[in-house]
Amino acid sequence: MDDTEITITLTSDEALVLSDWLERVPMTDLSRLVDDPAAWAPIHKLAGTLDKALPGIFAADYAERLDAARRRLRETMGSFAEEQDG
Repeated sequence: MDDTEITITLTSDEALVLSDWLERVPMTDLSRLVDDPAAWAPIHKLAGTLDKALPGIFAADYAERLDAARRRLRETMGSFAEEQDG
């Protein structure tokens, strides 16, 4: 068994947006995309790691922080973000 660890680096905006999305996945039809129960282990590990690293998820202005992070990320995506909205 290969137990090599993989490190993923995210900006705070990326982490906040991903954390929000990961929290919503099990409560939506998107959870049907996870066709192998083993995939939930890394999903939960990633979500838990983000929760611990993002104290702002419990802030009173969380929604505003999340909206601002989404807006900044969309700006960095350029035309790709526009294509996804349309």
